[in-house]
Amino acid sequence: MFGIGKKRTPFGEWLDRKGIPQEWIVKETKLNKFTISKLANKTDHIPSGRTMKKILQALRKIDPNIKQDDFWSM
Repeated sequence: MFGIGKKRTPFGEWLDRKGIPQEWIVKETKLNKFTISKLANKTDHIPSGRTMKKILQALRKIDPNIKQDDFWSM
């Protein structure tokens, strides 16, 4: 089970709902595991444009209709 007892961001909640481990995102994007963890758990952390693009490209392999607004308001 994912996210037990933790406050999760919309990104983290989406990963939990889909059953996607953060390690998969790390592998697909080649981003640091601490970056992915911050984005899944810290509501005040907003990724850079480059990081956001890498994450969205990976997530679109699972859901082609995913948008940045689903996770981060700009």
